[in-house]
Amino acid sequence: MKYVLVTGGVVSGLGKGVTASSIGVLLKACGLRITSIKIDPYLNTDAGTMSPIEHGEVYVLDDGGEVDLDLGNYERFLDIKLTRDNNITTGKIYQSVINKERKGVYLGKTVQVVPHITDEIQEWIERVASIPVDGKEGPADVCIIELGGTIGDIESMQFIEALSQFSYRVGQANFCLVHVSLVPVLNTVGEQKTKPTQHSVRGLRSLGLAPDILACRSAKELDGNVKEKLSQFCHVQASNIVNLYDVSNIWHIPLVLKEQKAHEAILKVLSLQSVGGVPRVPKLDEWTERAKKCDSLDIPVRIAMVGKYTGLSDAYLSVLKALLHASVACNRKLVVDWVPSSDLEEHTREENAEAHHSAWILLKEAEGILVPGGFGDRGVEGKILAAKYARENKIPFLGICLGMQIAVIEFARSVMKLPNANSTEFDPDTRSPCVVFMPEGSKTQMGGTMRLGSRRTYFQTSNCKASKLYGNVSYVDERHRHRYEVNPEMVPQFEKAGLMFVGKEETQKRMEIIELQNHPFYVGVQFHPEYKSRPWKPSSLFLGLIAAATGQLSTVLQSNSKSCKITPKKVQKNGYLNSKLCQNGHANGQMNGHVKKPLKPLVNGNYYANGNGVHV
Repeated sequence: MKYVLVTGGVVSGLGKGVTASSIGVLLKACGLRITSIKIDPYLNTDAGTMSPIEHGEVYVLDDGGEVDLDLGNYERFLDIKLTRDNNITTGKIYQSVINKERKGVYLGKTVQVVPHITDEIQEWIERVASIPVDGKEGPADVCIIELGGTIGDIESMQFIEALSQFSYRVGQANFCLVHVSLVPVLNTVGEQKTKPTQHSVRGLRSLGLAPDILACRSAKELDGNVKEKLSQFCHVQASNIVNLYDVSNIWHIPLVLKEQKAHEAILKVLSLQSVGGVPRVPKLDEWTERAKKCDSLDIPVRIAMVGKYTGLSDAYLSVLKALLHASVACNRKLVVDWVPSSDLEEHTREENAEAHHSAWILLKEAEGILVPGGFGDRGVEGKILAAKYARENKIPFLGICLGMQIAVIEFARSVMKLPNANSTEFDPDTRSPCVVFMPEGSKTQMGGTMRLGSRRTYFQTSNCKASKLYGNVSYVDERHRHRYEVNPEMVPQFEKAGLMFVGKEETQKRMEIIELQNHPFYVGVQFHPEYKSRPWKPSSLFLGLIAAATGQLSTVLQSNSKSCKITPKKVQKNGYLNSKLCQNGHANGQMNGHVKKPLKPLVNGNYYANGNGVHV
């Protein structure tokens, strides 16, 4: 087994996860089988009880593991299925060691960080690295390990020591260290500074690890003299220094690495330069085409993301990626309008009229509305209002987990005339409990007690959009993460009122998919389809949302294919668009307008039009 360790220096948030994933793409394109491990130095056993605002989204695996969001990057980039053990935390390691101590495994020895904790880390890495994750038999060729945090953090010291020992134990030809560091530019000086990276590498060496490859993050490409300086002071060959400069989309990162021959440097360290005497050359034609296509898209599709964690985009990372995958498949440039759900509520009108007005403007101008999952009652009424607006105005709508539950609550209140309808999560004493706590759940133990992981959903009819989007299959396997569910005792009332439960669990007691027939696209799901979306195979339901928002849903449904390729509409150079679009309640209305206001940039660098047309 060969190992590639990715560490970070200077500051956190440099993109170690994307770097590790991109290295995996590059090596996989060279014909190697890849697996991945993420090390998180925090004491939590897993990411399940951590706030999305503080840590980003909780990514859920097939086996129910609640893990760091970087494992989502690994799965999306490498098309692999990881396990909960592919995410190592300090909590897991210490828990394992303490359990062994209680059983007497250490035979009376004094249990210490060295050697017991460090040995446990090394044994965990070797054990998990041998587990196949690509559907094939036997272990992978290369395991990519990402160490979270920054070199010098106190909490990661035991991992640094363990990995230092590990590199010596497996041998130099089986271990490659890639250190990701920042090369900043001070505005007052205007030149790229190498000192932070020098200090970071010096600190790494003092801890027993020496980088084989330097991956330098910067806003722009490195100057030639900067690379020479880094090579001289960091003792790394210039050919082994790669520059990860800012790019238009992250799909370019593997291509940037390839252009700088990072694969040759890594393969040389690992003695994997050739197979049968033939040099390994990465084949990335499809990846290149996808990255270029994403950049070339200029017709926007605007999706309102109505949530409570809108202050941090990483809180909805997999949702954003699934939207992007679907948008590219529909030949549209994704524009996400972040709508804080609490800003839609009536109390905000009184407290902050401007925020309330802005939120409603974004919602009303959107071509599609998505309400993602979440916990707690803050902003729930705003999400209900968003679902109501989408239902009444025929705006394409997708509700995920809590998003489905609030759609059920809104339907009960507005259509079934049950004004007190609610979830027992928000009102334990509600007279109309549309959503209830699952009977097997725990109200005292929080971690790992939800309905987690891959579960099967059976379609109740083929005459629904959801079934057709999935290719008219009888069932689908999707990943779950929830404690509350639609009250099965109220299902007959809902169905009589016109709400279709088109997908159910095997027992028929758990509702998985809702749909409205007399609506262009109004779908809610209890599971999280975003977790299994891939760049080349977008999630069926996200594809349905984007297709409905752009007037292409009938084409997608007729194609009966998950990976439908849609021919883009022709756009005149004068800025007019003549195509059928599903916009603002008109499922097949013609749009022939001109942009009346200039495009406004969003935080993510995308643009949207404030008029009735689309700027080209």
